[in-house]
Amino acid sequence: MKMIFPAAGVAALSGMMALSSCSTQEEVAPKPAAKPAAPKPASAPPAEAKAPAKAKAEKTKGDVGLLDTEKNYMILVTKEGKLVTLDFDNKTKVTKITPTPGKVADIGLGSSATVTYTKSGEKNIASSVEYRPAKGE
Repeated sequence: MKMIFPAAGVAALSGMMALSSCSTQEEVAPKPAAKPAAPKPASAPPAEAKAPAKAKAEKTKGDVGLLDTEKNYMILVTKEGKLVTLDFDNKTKVTKITPTPGKVADIGLGSSATVTYTKSGEKNIASSVEYRPAKGE
């Protein structure tokens, strides 16, 4: 009889655990099967075949902090103190504010400038520069 009590206790304990595990399980609704994608029309060109969109021109204003005519770049310092590095080439249109055509080499340090540029990768490419010579020039 001493053997019956431990066996009955083990059976009762396992029965309670089985019932408690059933009561805490959440039922999960089966997910509907994914529908196959509709075939694409053969006349649609692939996205890679489209020509890349032309970069939008941006403008910034500030003082010319550095001008390197050998490496074709300049650094503009905005009123907020932000440094904007701009590359230029022989296609860049330069206009002195008095409106007379000029060259990049005419721009002096400290000149106030408005630059229109586009982003090309990590570079800012200047398309036009309007500047006012620094005082004393």
